[in-house]
Amino acid sequence: MKYWKRTGKWICILCLACHSATAAEHHFSGLIDVRASYTDGTESYVDGGLGKFRFDDGTQLSLSQVGLTYKVDWENAFSAHVTANGYLDNTRNDIGITEAFLNYRSLPWQNGLRLKGRLGLMYPDISLENIATAWSSPYTLSYSAINSWLGEEFRHLGAELTLERLGKFHNSKHDLALSAALFQYNDTAGAMLAWHGWTLSSRQTLLHESLPLSNMPSLAGGSLDDQADESDPFIELDDRFGYHVHGQWRFKGNGEVSLGYYDNNANTLVFKNGQYAWLTKFTHAGVKWRLPYQIELISQIMYGSTLMQSPEALDVVNNDYQAAFVLLTKRWDKHRLTIRAEDFEVSDNDATFDDNNNEQGNALTLSYQYRLQKSWFIQTEYNRIDATRDARVEQGLPKEMLEQQWQLATRWYF
Repeated sequence: MKYWKRTGKWICILCLACHSATAAEHHFSGLIDVRASYTDGTESYVDGGLGKFRFDDGTQLSLSQVGLTYKVDWENAFSAHVTANGYLDNTRNDIGITEAFLNYRSLPWQNGLRLKGRLGLMYPDISLENIATAWSSPYTLSYSAINSWLGEEFRHLGAELTLERLGKFHNSKHDLALSAALFQYNDTAGAMLAWHGWTLSSRQTLLHESLPLSNMPSLAGGSLDDQADESDPFIELDDRFGYHVHGQWRFKGNGEVSLGYYDNNANTLVFKNGQYAWLTKFTHAGVKWRLPYQIELISQIMYGSTLMQSPEALDVVNNDYQAAFVLLTKRWDKHRLTIRAEDFEVSDNDATFDDNNNEQGNALTLSYQYRLQKSWFIQTEYNRIDATRDARVEQGLPKEMLEQQWQLATRWYF
């Protein structure tokens, strides 16, 4: 209930603004994704297992995503944006809000500068993959490990301000942008990465959801006995603000390069209602570039750390992590072919004996898409993850596992 009250405040503000506006344009867009999948692995992380994919071992037919975005544009610099997502499959079925924010976009000044802003519940501006309706990816059915983690544990309530320098005012093809954001309600980010590791998914955590933890010895009377059975990813524990700074260079007709730093600034001595505050920070970089033969390159890298301590300031979980991917995609006529290669790692630096978070792995994705009509697609995909994770042994699983997944989807954007 507390989640709906929190988000409801922002939705009410947006709705009141809609009614008070004398003139506005209203837009609805959405996505329906029906998917058949076969997974060769183990119980999904979504159900509290240590499987790397969204779906459990075996075959299933699912309503993989129903996304709906409402946008209202007023006859000024402001607009509002609300997105809801729903899922119906053999893991967790639910529907709820994933984003709700107010946009500001000024007209360019004579010197080519322009100011933009966002206020509300939103993703940090990081992903170069998830650019389609309802934060979906137009390239693959399953997101990269980096963006799967963002979809699972990252949404914050805050404000973001961006200053852009538009090259066309200076007879240049180069645009520059610098963004800064302050936020709250992201104090437990890092918990799921520590306790189930990197994943490949296509599921975004809904605002009101909590996330189940695996059956770790440390939670069953061990060093983490006080931790709740589920992690609350969008909660404020310490009343401190985190921040995210992000720079971008765009070369018109060629591509873009971005670099940023994220820090949730959590106070690791705070513990409330079974939830610890995790100090999670990382650097991220990305490039999206047009190559010869109409091939598009997308690559992102992330490296950082996450720390969770006891109220006595003893390190309980102290992890470094990194992940990177390279994606190549080519679209011609009604076809799109995409290949993505990834590498990821988690390094456990603490001395907690019953909570080993070490992990190392790689992933490969092959995806083919065919456009039936303007906004209706059929897509098939193969995913492969080869990963070593010490914690699996404690649950009777092999330390190293090769997991595979085959998917067939029909996707309709409207």
